[in-house]
Amino acid sequence: MQRNVLEYLEHTAAVCGGKAAFIDERETVTFDQLLHRARALGSYLAARVDGVGVPVAALVDRSAESVAALLGILCAGCCYVPIDRTMPAPRMRAILEQLRPRALLYGADGRDAAEAMADCCPALPLADGFAAAEDDCLLADRRRRVLDVDPVYILFTSGSTGTPKGIVVTHRGVIDLTDWLTGFCGYTGDDVFGSQAPLYFDLSVRDVYQTLKLGATCRIYPKKQFLLPLPLLRALDRDGVTALNWTASAFHTVAASGALEKCAPRALRIAALGGEALQARHVNAWRRAVPGLQVVNLYGPTEITVDCTGYRLERDFADDEPIPLGRACENMEVLLLDEQLRPVPPGQPGELCVRGTGLALGYFGDWEKTRAAFVQNPLRPDYPDRLYRTGDLAVERDGLLYFLSRQDGQIKHMGYRIELGEIEVALHAVDGVETAVCLFDEARDRLICVYAGAPDQDALARAMRATVPKYMVPNRYVHLEHLPVNANGKVDRKLLRDRYGHGAD
Repeated sequence: MQRNVLEYLEHTAAVCGGKAAFIDERETVTFDQLLHRARALGSYLAARVDGVGVPVAALVDRSAESVAALLGILCAGCCYVPIDRTMPAPRMRAILEQLRPRALLYGADGRDAAEAMADCCPALPLADGFAAAEDDCLLADRRRRVLDVDPVYILFTSGSTGTPKGIVVTHRGVIDLTDWLTGFCGYTGDDVFGSQAPLYFDLSVRDVYQTLKLGATCRIYPKKQFLLPLPLLRALDRDGVTALNWTASAFHTVAASGALEKCAPRALRIAALGGEALQARHVNAWRRAVPGLQVVNLYGPTEITVDCTGYRLERDFADDEPIPLGRACENMEVLLLDEQLRPVPPGQPGELCVRGTGLALGYFGDWEKTRAAFVQNPLRPDYPDRLYRTGDLAVERDGLLYFLSRQDGQIKHMGYRIELGEIEVALHAVDGVETAVCLFDEARDRLICVYAGAPDQDALARAMRATVPKYMVPNRYVHLEHLPVNANGKVDRKLLRDRYGHGAD
């Protein structure tokens, strides 16, 4: 029985160790090299870090080195916490102060950021770890103590109070997802993945673990490559990319650019998409350019290990036709419940709730949020059976689930789950801001800040860029003398949404 995700790498290295595993701008790393780097780093860490299942953070970028760093943390018996090395310092500090990891690993490009956080935890250079001698006995002892219910990683996402939430995911969740995804999407060891998602975004879990399980090859493209659709398509074609695990927004952007008419990746055979609603008109543009392209729509929040439903597009869809979320993944069940957590009648909207092995353990160090989101299944009252409440509304038609909307202030923008409340906390932290509201224009995929106070729009934009990740920076700023209030004396959000949040300029 498999109980550790490292078994994927170890098996593949034994079968095809000399094959290219991950290729980035700087280097090509084989499975053998990846395993030796991970074991060396694991030995280095295990000698310095006590405990199994404890968090170790790593400043990551889009590189094979970063993949090796995460696997090395697992070799030490710890769980990894990938952190964008370019993240604004205040947010990085907020994460590290909450997490208190046993160590913070960094590469050459992350040294300054790591040393600035040295008061939060020990900062250790990757170069030293990769150069260490492998300690077989120490690694074996750590491995023996890791169970499949233990954490494999912690990913931090937006929190409504302004504090990032650390989602704790298990080995079993990743193993079940990976094994299901292989069969559902039809991936093989001959595939070449064209990686879009950064390692601190859960979509990257698909690329990394499919590559390790199957002995496939993963091409890691730099972020700048996705800013120019035509050069991106030419790179996919040149590199013989056969499979994409992308956000729907990246897929849409390429389709809308018109670049597919000039260059279509000839080897591409499958695109598995997620992160937000998949639009049929963009799927149709890709399929016209790449005949026979298999498209898969995947859905799931980070709290259920990337995906909990899937749907293969086995027919043509009209441009304005909604694409289903499909059915539950293997070893997962999806329920539609009302506000009292009762099953809704057939054909009626309900909150999408999930049970199964993919459920995260909860939010790191935050029992209150964990208890609110991971609840007892009311349909199984006689023994513990957890449900995750996604906050998404869906409806079932003809045996398929269809996404409707969010229940609360959490939105999806640029493929990321964001709680508008966290952006508002950051806005109010800017000196001189009196009142601020963040709205989401879903039609244009834009964040809009409406505020009152001293800073001009340029100054406020600069302050936000220095405080939150790029995907949380408002796209538009509206300065008012005063924000309107309703009869209860609260900011009239409905009025502001009607005035500024629906495509109005």
